[in-house]
Amino acid sequence: MGPLQIFRLALKALRRNLLRSFLTALGIIIGVAAVIAMVSIGEGAKQQVEASFASMGTNLLIVMPGSSMSGGARGGFGSQPTLTRDDLKAISTELTMVDAAAPDLRTGAQLQSEEQNWATSVHGTTPSFFRIRKWNAARGATLTDSDIDSGAKVVVLGATVAEKLFGANAEALGQLVRIKGVPFQVVGVLERKGQSANGQDNDDTALVPLSTFLSRLSPALGAFLPGPILVSAVSGEAVPRAQKQVTDLLRERHRIAVGADDDFNIRNLAEVASAQQQGADTLSSLLASIAAVSLLVGGIGIMNIMLVSVTERTREIGIRMAVGATPGQVLAQFLSEALTLSLLGGLIGVGAGVLIAQQLSAGFGWPLLIRTDVIFIATAFSGLVGVGFGLYPALKASRMDPITALRFE
Repeated sequence: MGPLQIFRLALKALRRNLLRSFLTALGIIIGVAAVIAMVSIGEGAKQQVEASFASMGTNLLIVMPGSSMSGGARGGFGSQPTLTRDDLKAISTELTMVDAAAPDLRTGAQLQSEEQNWATSVHGTTPSFFRIRKWNAARGATLTDSDIDSGAKVVVLGATVAEKLFGANAEALGQLVRIKGVPFQVVGVLERKGQSANGQDNDDTALVPLSTFLSRLSPALGAFLPGPILVSAVSGEAVPRAQKQVTDLLRERHRIAVGADDDFNIRNLAEVASAQQQGADTLSSLLASIAAVSLLVGGIGIMNIMLVSVTERTREIGIRMAVGATPGQVLAQFLSEALTLSLLGGLIGVGAGVLIAQQLSAGFGWPLLIRTDVIFIATAFSGLVGVGFGLYPALKASRMDPITALRFE
């Protein structure tokens, strides 16, 4: 008998008990579906983490001002202004590992258009901010150096603020917006950034020139900046060196003695992103491992039912051997049945897994990422499970004594 004939015999044997065959394959179906669904959701979660940190800007360091002390109570970082405009200029121009630096001063304010108002966070910054955050204008333009030099009363709106003040389809460019009673002209509306890693709306913001912010919206502190400085390294690999350069520069400029504590704090978002990524990887691996266990359980089900099948068909095996079937052909037939059962279960499981992943992705609001290599591996593994767990029953059938088999009742 050739391979095609053996395969046909295997299909014929499986069709005799369709319900039993389906229930046997159900373990493989569930296992493969679980692997596909869990890995897809895990990859989607990783992509969500990556997108959240990408929205903050790449290769980013945040330099926070120092901590205040009052009556024995210590304030957190940022409560004591220690960073100056000269520090900002030195970081921007003197460090080889730094690509750009920009202040990120903030205040809450009620923005008013002619017909609507909206409370949001107003940022005072420079043109480098948009380069660091990789944030371009969808309409109009961002802030320019001339806006900073002249103290221009112009504002760039996030997409959410523009929509709340002027409507979804209205044109915001050129309109006047009052911030703390001061009129500002809208010169740009930013591209949508979506949610940040902590769930805040990145687009619910307004940005004005640093000089205007300090003179009109927030009390100036002389040469000090009442907020952090964002620093972008020249590359991802250069972030640790950029952090060291910024630390050394600020300690020197602030005349901090050797061994004394810094009067600033540097937060490395690359490290935070890496920790988040490792957590997502661990979760993805755990989910895939749990799903793989159900594949093994499905394999045990195949072995169990194949052993039952061998016992039920003992006389059939004896007759086949009596008319000339070789042990190898009997082995191939039962292996083909196990392989067919597991592969069909694997293919059905792939379809079910994709559908489950789509439903879970829609429910969680995560991106869906179906990996073709995982589909191939899961399907191939289901085939190996079928062969591995079907081998013992097939060997048992092929080693039967024809005379004993024919006498079996």
